[in-house]
Amino acid sequence: MMRKNFAVFFFFLTIYFFGQQKITGKTLSENDMIVTSVLVVNISNDQKVYSNSLGEFSIEGSEKDEIRFIKKGYERASRKVADAESPMNVVLVRIPEEIEEVEIISTTGDLSKDSKKLTKIDKKEQLQKAIGLPKSPEKPREVPAEVKKVLLAAAFGNLNIQSIYDLVSGKSRRQKRWYKYEDVQLDITWIRKRIDDEYFVKDGIPAERIPEFLEFSFLIKPEIRSYVKAKNINRVMFNLDSVLPIYVERLKSNNNTVEQK
Repeated sequence: MMRKNFAVFFFFLTIYFFGQQKITGKTLSENDMIVTSVLVVNISNDQKVYSNSLGEFSIEGSEKDEIRFIKKGYERASRKVADAESPMNVVLVRIPEEIEEVEIISTTGDLSKDSKKLTKIDKKEQLQKAIGLPKSPEKPREVPAEVKKVLLAAAFGNLNIQSIYDLVSGKSRRQKRWYKYEDVQLDITWIRKRIDDEYFVKDGIPAERIPEFLEFSFLIKPEIRSYVKAKNINRVMFNLDSVLPIYVERLKSNNNTVEQK
């Protein structure tokens, strides 16, 4: 009897896996610009993925499935799969936002002093703290499948086919890598919104290499990211100051090596 049940289960599992196809496409703006980190959801099978740094996505699905596209700051879009083999390029419409008032800061000409003034203040965050408003909810994420949780659920008779597929196909591993990369980029963006580029440039870091320097800083001093999480920009700057000379020295060394060649 057990063998018969297993055979039936394997039969339906095969139908499920091989009946699905890869629906691919791109997420674009109204100006044909790439829109990244768009949550792509197949309503029919509850598959969820994010579009990558090139706006590309690939999700399991079949013809007539409904695919939804969700991105903060954009109107939600929905498409029906007409032909699973044809790329699905989706244009997302940006939601109009009110432009904040621009504050003009006077400078003294002394970069060491002015760079402190150029540190940007998050007024919205200050207001939230002042009146006790809760923080905005974080971007929704699909929880990657875990081997231990899947086995534990199976032991109690709750077999999750989707979780098994995610583990076997490597989707859960790719999700973890992507979330890790995404979190680093969010931390870099948070810092750059609050510290002007001149703060780095004056010490010898080209503007185009600022993101690279910040990633380097996270490796040298992992605690920087904990200060980002705590919204403590002063401690972030204090630690960045100690990493700056190390990175600049490596930059000079690499440049000298290239020139000698």
